[in-house]
Amino acid sequence: MKDLSILIPTYNDECLELVSALQQQAVALGINYEIIVADDGSTLQNVLQTNQQINALADCRMIARNVNVGRAAIRNFLVQQAQYEWVLFIDGDMTMHRDDYLRSYLAAEGEVVCGGVVIKGGVKGNLRSMYEARHEQEHTAVRRQQHPYQDFHTANFLIHRTTMTTHLFDERFRHYGYEDVLLGKRLEQDGIPIQHIDNPLSFEVYETNEAFVSKTEEGLRTLHQFREELRGYSRLLDFVERHRALTILVKCWHRIAGKWERHQLTGNAPNLRIFSLYRLGYFLQL
Repeated sequence: MKDLSILIPTYNDECLELVSALQQQAVALGINYEIIVADDGSTLQNVLQTNQQINALADCRMIARNVNVGRAAIRNFLVQQAQYEWVLFIDGDMTMHRDDYLRSYLAAEGEVVCGGVVIKGGVKGNLRSMYEARHEQEHTAVRRQQHPYQDFHTANFLIHRTTMTTHLFDERFRHYGYEDVLLGKRLEQDGIPIQHIDNPLSFEVYETNEAFVSKTEEGLRTLHQFREELRGYSRLLDFVERHRALTILVKCWHRIAGKWERHQLTGNAPNLRIFSLYRLGYFLQL
């Protein structure tokens, strides 16, 4: 049986219920385990108070950090805290929905194993909910295995600790997005296979339309900043490369209608086609 360090980075997300479910499964399996939650400078006091209760659970601890260091650095910090041979990364906003989750990972083979996500609890008029529902079929293990490195995501994956310590996240990625994509690229460059399996956690937390659009814009700025390193690992970059003439028109359109598009997307009836057009236009004007 694998000895397991379960590492959960979080920011303004309550994860006490998630940790409790993981601990119960680990105890039932009789494995050596630890669960470490690292809070990356959360600003919501009620979230911090709830997550402090994690410290009362056996072999679990919550480390509250006062300064937000970013998605890459907080994950590297967690790796430094881990003591066991295998590391399981889970995002703090994930939800447990299956009783054999840890057992499935313990039975999996490979240095890097991705379990995937499923989408639940759709919200009418919520752009994030609509977007995730539209792309849910892309999260299946079969689809992910077709492009194992490009579809590597950090929300739910198991990795050997030695592999992780020699392939740490790039801490230049302080803002939202793409630190996982670059890690996938580096794993491929070093010939380390990624195995995608059907062992998902569920995504059920949907931010407001305004917050999701702002997060999307932040991710696009990250993509633009690291576009040379991410070439070949981003569908948006691939599209821009293939459709030069079209992108000129979209860029012009964004200058005229970008503000209107954003207003539409942050309202009560967002449109996914407008969202796709806005994403492309926003990226092109950077």
